Amino acid sequence: MPNYERDEQYVRIISDIMQNDNFSQMNEIQHHSDTRLNHSLKVSYYSYKIAKALRLDYEDVARGGLLHDFYLGQVSEQKTLKDKFLLYTTKHPDEALINASEYFEISEKERDIIRSHMFPVDIKVPKYAESWIVSIVDKGVSAKEFYHKFSEKISWATNVYLLMILNFIR
Repeated sequence: MPNYERDEQYVRIISDIMQNDNFSQMNEIQHHSDTRLNHSLKVSYYSYKIAKALRLDYEDVARGGLLHDFYLGQVSEQKTLKDKFLLYTTKHPDEALINASEYFEISEKERDIIRSHMFPVDIKVPKYAESWIVSIVDKGVSAKEFYHKFSEKISWATNVYLLMILNFIR
């Protein structure tokens, strides 16, 4: 987890969101090997740092990145595999946008960040460079969390795969 709390400017940008009781409920929801709140903080802070380095709108990136998964439903509550897939891919950005709009004043850029963060899995193409940053960082953070959750199994499968390649090369 990045030590975002030392970055006073970042903390100021996201303080109203972090103080919201509804938003804080995300700390109780599992997301890969972490909570949905910690996942969102990582995506937000890494995206903020990138946007700031590129001299883009880092405030909207920080806020949109933090709100990108602001839905309170659990995947385990979904009855069918199709419903679980739809929640993970296309439904949750819309739910997050509804929640973000209900509890916070959000800009058009923040809306796009939330709405399009699942591209290319979802067909909503990001309109802004800031939206692309959050979408890409979200994939990287999710991949790392997913890898951490299944690292032993992935490591074993990778070793088997590499052994097969080495035997093929010989």
